[in-house]
Amino acid sequence: MASDTTWTARRTRVMNRVHARLAGRGRTMTAFVSAPEPRSTGRVARGRQLLAGNFLFAGRLIQAPGASIWDVCADDPAFAAAVQGCTWLDDLAAVGDGRARATAQAWIADWIARHDRGRGPGWTPDLTGRRLIRWINHALFVLQGQDRDACDAFYRSLARQTDFLSRRWHAAAPGLPRFEALTGLIHAGLSLEGLDAEVATATEALARECDTRIGPDGGIDSRNPEELLEIFTLLTWAAHALDHAGRAHGAGHEAAMQRIAPVLRALRHSDGALARFHGGGRGLEGRLDRALADAGVRRTGGRDLNMGYLRLTAGRTSIVADAAAPPRGPDGHAATLAFELTSGRRPLIVNCGSGASFGADWRRAGRATPSHSTLGIDGHSSSRLDAAGRIADGTREVLFELHEMQGALRAEIAHDGWRRTHGLTHARTLDVSLDGRTLSGEDMLTTLDDADAARFDAAFHAGPPDGIAFSVRFHLHPDVDASVDLGGAAISLGLKSGEIWILRAEGAERMRLEPSVYLERGRLAPRAATQVVLTGRAMAYATRVRWTLAKAQGTPDGVRDTVPPTPDE
Repeated sequence: MASDTTWTARRTRVMNRVHARLAGRGRTMTAFVSAPEPRSTGRVARGRQLLAGNFLFAGRLIQAPGASIWDVCADDPAFAAAVQGCTWLDDLAAVGDGRARATAQAWIADWIARHDRGRGPGWTPDLTGRRLIRWINHALFVLQGQDRDACDAFYRSLARQTDFLSRRWHAAAPGLPRFEALTGLIHAGLSLEGLDAEVATATEALARECDTRIGPDGGIDSRNPEELLEIFTLLTWAAHALDHAGRAHGAGHEAAMQRIAPVLRALRHSDGALARFHGGGRGLEGRLDRALADAGVRRTGGRDLNMGYLRLTAGRTSIVADAAAPPRGPDGHAATLAFELTSGRRPLIVNCGSGASFGADWRRAGRATPSHSTLGIDGHSSSRLDAAGRIADGTREVLFELHEMQGALRAEIAHDGWRRTHGLTHARTLDVSLDGRTLSGEDMLTTLDDADAARFDAAFHAGPPDGIAFSVRFHLHPDVDASVDLGGAAISLGLKSGEIWILRAEGAERMRLEPSVYLERGRLAPRAATQVVLTGRAMAYATRVRWTLAKAQGTPDGVRDTVPPTPDE
């Protein structure tokens, strides 16, 4: 199977190279029919870093003042791929001054000189689609002040890349890469003179991809919230470009946006960022709210699960919990029953996140149960990975119920991740008060039948005599100031907004603060953080730990939060 996969990947690379060399023959275009309104926005700070010669891509920083961006990425495939998509154009355009424009013009001219005839690593359908979107979005910024030869070279390259994309979009991996390829083809077909024949094919293919890849509940197989946001953003860009040109987008395309928007609203914390699960981050600042506004879909997520996630909101508090089995793909996390909590615009309880940009060891560590805010049996994640890094064993069934109680909302969730290894089911109850000031929780490890009891007895006698060790972890955002309070009976958690939360527990042997990490793309190294750890041992057929997380009595319901949040990237 591995050899078949390797052969398929090699064949795809070879065919991409062949079609990149053949692309553009017989195609000429010298102007734009219309330029879509730029919707990909960048960050001024990132643009200024680029102008200073600080190139930060794929978790690696290269400092090379005065160098072309194409001179600094040859030895790192991940770095090169991040650069080839030309998303850095968003950041230079955000700066928008003469120096930024001259830099963008020089780097694009350098790309054309080095790579335009099918050379280099950028000739894949997804990267070509991503690159076309940026070149077209920022064409006026790039072409201003250029001479005729530079403009002609720019147009010829656009035609060549569009021709390549029309030949190879179907070779893009299903999911986000194919959505990028098709959206890029739609942008090019609508915007460039003589290429409108590509629009109908790409529009129909995009609608089919929506029908195939977007589930009836608006979710995707990876259950990655940030990936869903990126797909949704591409769909809104394509829809607006088609509408602007007076062309209809397919019924499947529109229906997918209608399904996705409520899911993203359910996964949106009160600070406007996404919950971080299964390889996804918080999303680029402002992208979620802009995508939702552009789509014009007002429906909110229902009370049932949204892509397997549970949302509880009250007052200034938002809680998102993972209430489904993890995806079986290569990026799924053993995160079942983990939750994140945000108060106002301040994240409080988080998951560590994806360590993929920091190497294989961090990637694997970020996927393990101890990297999430949930209970874990020490030494055993709730879902286990096989040799290929795919989830192969563990959680299969998750039960969920949501109730309205007097003065509170209650969620009851349970999973069977340790039932086959230890005979134990993990059940978690979350009660949030209607004013959002208190979250009460209970974590229980229990056997459900005689067979479970027999497995528990076997696991108990095979281990240390003092029982099966477990830990309940609450990972804290790096901006949270944590300290032991009341002689060790409580943990005080201070937010930069001035809010104080108090964590108390009963049924645990010990409550302590330990080091943690906050993993996020765009940084050079994991960010230091803290976690609260409740430890205990299962010695009977039912063991429970109760805990409460509540605002201190002196903390007002409304807080004027004037301290700028620390950026995650």
